[in-house]
Amino acid sequence: MATFRFELQAVLDARLRAEELCQCRVAELEASRRRLEDGLRAQQARIGESREQLRGRLLGPIDANTLRGQANASLAGMRDAQRVVLELAGIHRRLQGVVEELRAASRDRRAVEILKERRYEDWRREQDRREQAELDELAVIRGSRRLMETG
Repeated sequence: MATFRFELQAVLDARLRAEELCQCRVAELEASRRRLEDGLRAQQARIGESREQLRGRLLGPIDANTLRGQANASLAGMRDAQRVVLELAGIHRRLQGVVEELRAASRDRRAVEILKERRYEDWRREQDRREQAELDELAVIRGSRRLMETG
């Protein structure tokens, strides 16, 4: 029996690879985004703890050097948090671009898959038609033999 062979299989394979590459890039950016968000949450928690410590040191006698050091540490933490926020914004922009590339790659792959499905259905119908023609021919031959045997 004949087997279906899709003449554009190499194109479909290339489109699948392109889509998988885009998926990997999305996954990498998502991992970076999650890592930065986790770091930002930890940084915000440290800033909150620092503020609480600073409030606690404002009770009773105040040591200016300790207070200044605490304020500097708090400012450094806020600068770090702002830097992470800027990095996150950049990752979000890149992620949007890569997700759009992934959508396009998926669309391209799906277009070739639909073509493959249609070609397979056409091939399947042609195979059924040929099989039916062969069966009809066998029936005609069998009928002719019966006529010759009885006639």
